[in-house]
Amino acid sequence: MKKSVITMAVLAAVATTLAGCSLAPVYERPAQPVGQAWPAGDAYKGVPAAAADAKPVSQIQWREYFSDEKLRKVIELALVNNRDLRVSVLNIEKAKAQYNIDTAALLPKLSANVSQSASRTPSNMTGTGEAAINRQYNGGLVMSSYELDFFGKVRNQSEAGLQTYLGTEEARRTQQITLVSEVANAYLTLIADQQRLKLAQNTLKSQQTSYDLSKKRFALGVVAGTDMYDAQTSVETARNDAAVYTAQVALDQNALTLLVGSAVPAELLPTGELEEVTQLAAIPAGLPSDLLQARPDVQEAERALRAANANIGVARAAFFPSISLTASGGSASTTLSGLFKAGSSTWSFAPAINLPIFDGGVNRANLNIAKADRDISVAQYEKAVQTAFREVADALATRGTLDERLASQQALVEASQKSYTINEARYNKGADSYLNALVSQRALYTAQQGLISTRLAKTSNAVTLYKVLGGGWQPELPPQQQPQQPQG
Repeated sequence: MKKSVITMAVLAAVATTLAGCSLAPVYERPAQPVGQAWPAGDAYKGVPAAAADAKPVSQIQWREYFSDEKLRKVIELALVNNRDLRVSVLNIEKAKAQYNIDTAALLPKLSANVSQSASRTPSNMTGTGEAAINRQYNGGLVMSSYELDFFGKVRNQSEAGLQTYLGTEEARRTQQITLVSEVANAYLTLIADQQRLKLAQNTLKSQQTSYDLSKKRFALGVVAGTDMYDAQTSVETARNDAAVYTAQVALDQNALTLLVGSAVPAELLPTGELEEVTQLAAIPAGLPSDLLQARPDVQEAERALRAANANIGVARAAFFPSISLTASGGSASTTLSGLFKAGSSTWSFAPAINLPIFDGGVNRANLNIAKADRDISVAQYEKAVQTAFREVADALATRGTLDERLASQQALVEASQKSYTINEARYNKGADSYLNALVSQRALYTAQQGLISTRLAKTSNAVTLYKVLGGGWQPELPPQQQPQQPQG
């Protein structure tokens, strides 16, 4: 029994040693089909230059980037409760289990076996003229159809499984970065709509006062009816906007609740001004080749490419002979009591070679499919890089013009405020009709709404830059969950 166990262990060791050849192509990362520098031009002149020692965006934790404590807590809730992110984590566990299955094929499978067989021989077939019953008891270890991986079929299957597993981790990172940015933008949008609602309510209050004054003057015959009705249109417009933004604030809160995955506590809802809660850290720029490769979606596309490359090795191995081993060792006896006594040891060894001769072109077709999948993965990787480049370039172009837009919008508000103040004073003194005051008031209201939108655009652009440059919360898996590269 002991000798048979040693023999099977030696066979397994020899098999593992012999298996090592791989027919997969040597992997080479495709050249990135984008420029070596970001676009230049008038749109990008306002982008601040990054410090030489600036930390890469992919290494900036979201806690470092967002300064508002309420927003941080809302993001924490989303990372715990968001269902899309939960699905991504479960997909990692699923891919990890599949990888473990693929890796298990590299080792022989041993099983313990105890069996009994009994047969009866009729009396007319025995020499004694009496029926005979024969029994045999067997017990030992069995190694069933272990394939020697001479041509790397099993190892390449395991490599493809590993890359798929790592790809799901990159997908989770992408989902996580997207979630952080979506929560931040939803939070900022809620603040902006709260400011729009406040502006509409203040405008309604102000215009109601003007309308009441116009009605008194009309009753006294001081002003024409058109002035009173012009004032009324301003009141009703503000009243309508107040109702619209009241509903919009509720919709924003519902959207934030969905992203977070649970109700957001009232104390975490924003109450301040947009610029007070969104003092975001500055983001460094850099070379496209460095920044884009750090994006998890680009890394996920490369993982898929590596898996496709390994699958070519699997398809090529099908053209070569496969050698499988079946062996057993243990003890046999005609009585149960004598099963493991001295002299009862038994063993069997049955190698088998399978040489493909004719398969109707199936192996050739499978190889062509594997090569086509690899070429598709190359194109998808290149598209991922190009999309990443475009997203960063768009965000930088927007960033480069936002300061000028904000300064212009601020100046427009100030000019509109002065115009409205003058025209309202002239109307109150009876030197002018209410029409000019109404026109300047509407211009001021529009300019103030535009200023809120521009401030929102600037803060949202900072969030977008953080996302497209690959930043985000990226915790490492615990050591016991880290995938291990097959040895050999």
